[in-house]
Amino acid sequence: MNAIIRGKPDNLDAIGERFERARLTQSVFLNSVPKAGTHLIRNIMRMFVAPEQHWRREYIQHALLSRSRDAFDPKAPMISWGHMLFSDESAVALRDVRHIVLVRDPYDWVLARARFYLSDEFQGNLNHIKDGGASVEDVIMMMILGAHSRVPDLKDVFAMNAVAWLGSRAVIVRYEDIVANLKDLGSKRAEAFFRQLLADCGLDLPADWRERVEAGADPRESRTARENLQVTVDVPKVLSDTHRRVVDFHAPGLRALLGYRD
Repeated sequence: MNAIIRGKPDNLDAIGERFERARLTQSVFLNSVPKAGTHLIRNIMRMFVAPEQHWRREYIQHALLSRSRDAFDPKAPMISWGHMLFSDESAVALRDVRHIVLVRDPYDWVLARARFYLSDEFQGNLNHIKDGGASVEDVIMMMILGAHSRVPDLKDVFAMNAVAWLGSRAVIVRYEDIVANLKDLGSKRAEAFFRQLLADCGLDLPADWRERVEAGADPRESRTARENLQVTVDVPKVLSDTHRRVVDFHAPGLRALLGYRD
């Protein structure tokens, strides 16, 4: 699916200048299920890694892998981000890279995906469903079961972008855990969480970590944050019982596999 994401650039490069940021000794790739909070984890980590080691060319995806291999060069460590599905090529490319995979509760992911497809920021091959072109209930079903020849279904997205990496050395991080700890930054729990996240990226936790996390997580600096999307119709805040049952029918066991419980 070809799509354009509209919106103004963030100011995090300038904001990050007030922090003394560490240099990586090994490349890091922030992988994620699309619409699982990629901008959030990326923007937080930008506050900790030296700016000259940020991969700025593009979001790395499987289709772009051949022109993005420099991001994983062990002789020139970089932090990069994107949506890399599992394959023989991606497994080889990421063999010596610190690999983080961000996931999200499939119930909430369906709604986040619907908001994005119905927003003004998204320009792609489903523009005809906006502005009431299709009912929001039908759009939610498309997010679960897919839209024929246009967008993949939930099971396929999660299988190749998350589940397949579970058996590798990749570190799985849940979007909900980031959000919960952002709301409780003063706690020992949050300190332990971000210390581990940074350690998984090969970095130590600096004394001013809370200020850095707050700066990177500022929703005003994320053009795809929920509050910044101009959505053409109202999307429910919670997935209906019927749609939850459809998710469970379509991808049985997926939520439990990723560590989610009702």
